[in-house]
Amino acid sequence: MNGSVRVGRVLGVPLRMHWSVPVLIVLLAYGLGHETLPAWTPGRTGAVYAAASVVGAVLLMGSLLLHETAHAVAARRRGVSVEDVTLWALGGMTKMGRPRTAGVAFWVAVIGPLTSLVIGGIAVGVGVGVHALTGWGVPTAVLIWLGWANLLLGVFNLLPAAPLDGGRVVQAVIWWRTGDRERAERAAGRSGQILGVVLIAAGWVSFLRGNNGGLWLSLIGLFMVIIANAERQRAGVNTALRGVRVVDAMTAPVAAGADWLTVGRFIDEVAAHARHSVMPLLDFEGRPSGIVQLRALAAVPAEAREERRVRDVAIPLARCTVAEPHELLSEVLERARPGGGALPVLVVDHGRLEGIVTMHDVNRLFQLHGLGITTAPPESTRP
Repeated sequence: MNGSVRVGRVLGVPLRMHWSVPVLIVLLAYGLGHETLPAWTPGRTGAVYAAASVVGAVLLMGSLLLHETAHAVAARRRGVSVEDVTLWALGGMTKMGRPRTAGVAFWVAVIGPLTSLVIGGIAVGVGVGVHALTGWGVPTAVLIWLGWANLLLGVFNLLPAAPLDGGRVVQAVIWWRTGDRERAERAAGRSGQILGVVLIAAGWVSFLRGNNGGLWLSLIGLFMVIIANAERQRAGVNTALRGVRVVDAMTAPVAAGADWLTVGRFIDEVAAHARHSVMPLLDFEGRPSGIVQLRALAAVPAEAREERRVRDVAIPLARCTVAEPHELLSEVLERARPGGGALPVLVVDHGRLEGIVTMHDVNRLFQLHGLGITTAPPESTRP
């Protein structure tokens, strides 16, 4: 997510924090210290309210982290790749690959809300216990507030609309019942769009009636509409790519050049005649060694182009997406990077470059699908 920075790792998963998280902590602490605690436990000093509110806000953010960590751990234990966990003002986001079965998708989705409900139940229970032992006080109020916040978070996330966890649960159930993953994704995305619009309208009405919290509700609704729309579009792309092998999508032959050439010579001999803005590179033995982009070549000063080698400005093979010709394109994209977006793809067979798949190639497939044309081979001809 743009605007986030890496702050560490949680159980082996990279943890990122959006700039809005400190803002959220300040807002939560302010509301807890200036409204909730004075109303529940009047008569304390401002310093006590301030300290308790900061502790409560940090504990709530820790709860959100546990919610997202539960998703990540459940996914990794079931073979789903996890790229990172990001905390931001609307909660958290775990970037992961697509589960291969409906059962895995269901469990990965439901574990987050269950974690929040368990944390909420424990916090309320401990708060009640502290109240029974010591009477109503600031620690009890913070625990009860934390518990109810987590219970509300768990229930809200179970609403049947993407990108909420409840939408993922519904998606998994539809997938299991129909066997059509893309249909399930479209249904969950549609429900997310509807709920998002409802939240935007409800939040705006609430704000007009004097409740500033309505703006927050509208922001959540807007976020849901945007993400749900993106997921519906992704489902459409996956439908267009269903059954399409890498060899069906690739451009071949493709202009490739030796990685030991100077930038100037590469531009004259290869780039000037290439059809794509990304070109594969070959080593001395004719094996793929990486890719180079036109903008990387253009960034080399003219006076240095006869000295620098093209491999010095290239993306090495280790950072490229490589696939065999008969692999399914959709699986290659998911395997390469959780959530897709791993183009271009170098198509390699027994160490030899066969072709390349770029965004242009994928867009062409999507447009052909819109015309009712498919490049996927019939079932009987697939290897």
